[in-house]
Amino acid sequence: MTGLPAWLSDVRLSSDIAALLSPGSDRTIEELAAESQAMTLRRFGRVMSLYAPLYLSNYCSSGCVYCGFASDRSSPRRRLEPDEIELELAAMKALGIGDVLLLTGERTGNAGYDYLRRSVETAARIMPRVTVEAFPMTVAEYRGLAECGCTGITIYQETYDPEEYRKLHRWGPKRNFLERLETPERALTGGIRTVGIGALLGLAEPVGEALALARHVRHLCHTWWKAGISVSFPRIRPQEGGYQPAYPVDDHFLARMIFAFRIGLPDVDLVLSTRENARFRDGMAGLGITRMSIASKTTVGGYRDSSDAGSSQFDVSDDRSAEAFCSALRLKNIEPVFKNWDPAYNGPINGETAACH
Repeated sequence: MTGLPAWLSDVRLSSDIAALLSPGSDRTIEELAAESQAMTLRRFGRVMSLYAPLYLSNYCSSGCVYCGFASDRSSPRRRLEPDEIELELAAMKALGIGDVLLLTGERTGNAGYDYLRRSVETAARIMPRVTVEAFPMTVAEYRGLAECGCTGITIYQETYDPEEYRKLHRWGPKRNFLERLETPERALTGGIRTVGIGALLGLAEPVGEALALARHVRHLCHTWWKAGISVSFPRIRPQEGGYQPAYPVDDHFLARMIFAFRIGLPDVDLVLSTRENARFRDGMAGLGITRMSIASKTTVGGYRDSSDAGSSQFDVSDDRSAEAFCSALRLKNIEPVFKNWDPAYNGPINGETAACH
């Protein structure tokens, strides 16, 4: 593929992490864990930032082979209307959640930009912090979301291997590798304050994915040094469609990857979702991970009454209640944090007054 940015192949941006991930490394995983733990404690303290996803819609226009929401799946499609969003958010708030991630499929007529913007406006009236994981948008569209109270986006490249990317995304707007790769910078240009990125581990050779992801993080941190950058480590989970990972990633590699990223990127939030099982999540808490999802539902809605929520995007592995998960954190002397900011700070990063029109 022509036109790839120079940073994507700049090995200097990932040489330290490459050394830590190398099979020939003289650093044991126990040594990496100890250094990662010490660095996490120094930079972040004994706290864990918590959030929860709210799936607004499972309409989708793309054909990703690994996703339960792909447009050729047989499950019924639906979206939440404003009154339903308010009820879902109220149920989440009753669990103590103050940080919500709003999710949709790829852009469709049923759930496009206008729908997403109205949903952000609704959520921002109820929740202290609102972020979005949806389709790529223009700078102007991201500016509109920021004006409505959206403070951050999450956008996974899925895989940084252009050839694998082409095979895995069969049709739809998501086939455009470069448009997706450039999305974080468009969002930051539009005034979004924080960007979360990641590769869906299992789609392509994992060491190469880790190093490309590290280069992307370093590029963003250098170019957008005022913004907050976070990194997620999702692995493929069972989903409608039955896609099996071509490159399975075991716990040992994932743990080593997390430790390498903490050591190489000491100030970046590292995120672990409920895709991972309780044992692994508890083990990683305090060793490098600083942000986790909690009590997640991957169906449309699902916090009030999961019986009518339809099929999920993927299966959740850690299905503990918010109370049980927080108790597990406190047993490790880690304080769960549901809110550590004020809505007055929401709005575009360029300092413009937030006002949704």
